Amino acid sequence: MTDVHHETIIFSGHVQGVGFRYSTLQIAKEFEVAGFVRNLPDGRVHVEVEGRADEIEAFVAMIHERMHGLVRKTERSSDRRPRQFTGFMIR
Repeated sequence: MTDVHHETIIFSGHVQGVGFRYSTLQIAKEFEVAGFVRNLPDGRVHVEVEGRADEIEAFVAMIHERMHGLVRKTERSSDRRPRQFTGFMIR
């Protein structure tokens, strides 16, 4: 099994109670990515995503575009690892 690009992304700002997770799920359907999105207790949103690096980059750019004005900070870390997800879901 080959490794895939994986990113952990934390969005901060006005990202809860505004449909952020649902929008992220809908955006994920437009790209060849897998993973999940969930709210964190501190008001941030956590995304785990895997796929090709260019697909993930476009996915994150689209989140920023569609959620314009709500995201104040985005923290990203990436690595390569075996595939862990099938599909994209809200947790």
